[in-house]
Amino acid sequence: MMVTTHALAGLLLAIPAAFIAPEFAGTAAAAALAGGVFPDLDMPGAHRRTLHFPVYFSLAAAVAGVVALAVPATWSVAAALFLAAAALHAVSDAAGGGLELRPWEATGERAVYSHYHRRWWRPRRWIRYDGAPEDAVATAVLAVPAVLVYEGHVETAVFGGVVIGVAYAAIRRPLIRWTERLVAKLPPELLDRIPGSLLTDFR
Repeated sequence: MMVTTHALAGLLLAIPAAFIAPEFAGTAAAAALAGGVFPDLDMPGAHRRTLHFPVYFSLAAAVAGVVALAVPATWSVAAALFLAAAALHAVSDAAGGGLELRPWEATGERAVYSHYHRRWWRPRRWIRYDGAPEDAVATAVLAVPAVLVYEGHVETAVFGGVVIGVAYAAIRRPLIRWTERLVAKLPPELLDRIPGSLLTDFR
């Protein structure tokens, strides 16, 4: 799934705080958005493995949630929502497509790596691939509750996420062809300076 979908799914977890503990609403929203995005920071390297911990993030989120309930404070609420959103991201990646260059062809069997199980979880393809039409719909639908609850910077971030997600979905498939053509035209001396993990599938 797209990072925008993950971010807005994470934000959904923070909405109860806006009603139960409104003094932490801003902190909860920011932490949830950050947690929803965080696992995908491993994209330049071993994507869906280096920063994806479906089991460990879930366990950590459960512990942090108990701490936040026992000791409600900015730091505890932020930690709980960050970890919960990161866990949701890692787990829900198994509902999407695989890691292959053209995931719409459904040729791969790696969705997200579980360090606890020491193996890759297979893709369920309920959302066929990141940037699929249904992924864009998911981003838009997940934005609705947030827009109804939040104002200001959070609302702006939500609208921005929807715009980015829909735009990415519109160019998702052609983007592969464009990148292949670009890489083919790059001079060797420039290619040598770019991390191999970013180019392996395009060469």
